Order: sequence, then structure tokens, then C-alpha cells
Amino acid sequence: QVQLVESGGGLVQAGDSLRISCIASERTVSAYTMGWFRQAPGKEREFVAAISWSGAKMYSSDLKGRFTISRDNGKGTTFLQMNTLRPEDTAVYYCAGRTATEVVSTPTDYEYWGQGTQVTVSS
Repeated sequence: QVQLVESGGGLVQAGDSLRISCIASERTVSAYTMGWFRQAPGKEREFVAAISWSGAKMYSSDLKGRFTISRDNGKGTTFLQMNTLRPEDTAVYYCAGRTATEVVSTPTDYEYWGQGTQVTVSS
């Protein structure tokens, strides 16, 4: 069973940047498609970005340009660089993985999930 652990969340001010990370318990995730999702209080979980094993990327149209997803397959780690953060970016950010190679944005298509890391952006 693959385990995903997020880190790097915290409290920042509007306009700041933050990079969060997701490390996997097994190197086999280097072949997985990895994604980031977020969930704000009272809202549904929403897609942020995803990346294939080969580096193909997909972004939420609302976030493209501010957020960048990347991965280090050798270390089994996926990153989300978030720039020019806004109070509305406040949410729990979840890392997710799927064994299929297609890059998709639907949460139910992902088999593995981390526990999440809280990102809070103050105004």
C-alpha cells in the first residue's frame, strides 16, 4: 500500500510564495500520475494540478500561471510551487496518486491519497 505524506504547509501572507511537497513510501510511484487537490472549509475538493511520470502537466485553469507542479522521480517526491498566494487559496492541500498514466483531474480517479497539509493565507 503506497503512502503519501505532504509537508511544507503553513501560514503565509497574501502575495507570498510557498512550496509544498509530497513524498511517497515506495519508489514505484515514479511510474504513477501524481496530482494535487485542495479543499477549503465548506467546499468540495477541487483539482489543482497533475503530472505524469514523463512530466506531462495539467492545471486548473483558475490557477495556471501562479502554481507549478513538478516531480523528482528519483526521490519519489512531487512538489507544488505556489506564487502570489491569495486568501482564497487557503485550504487543505492533498497529494494524490494513480497508477494509470493518463493525467486527469477527477478526484475519484486517484487511488492513493495523503492526509493533507494546511495552507493558510492571511490578507
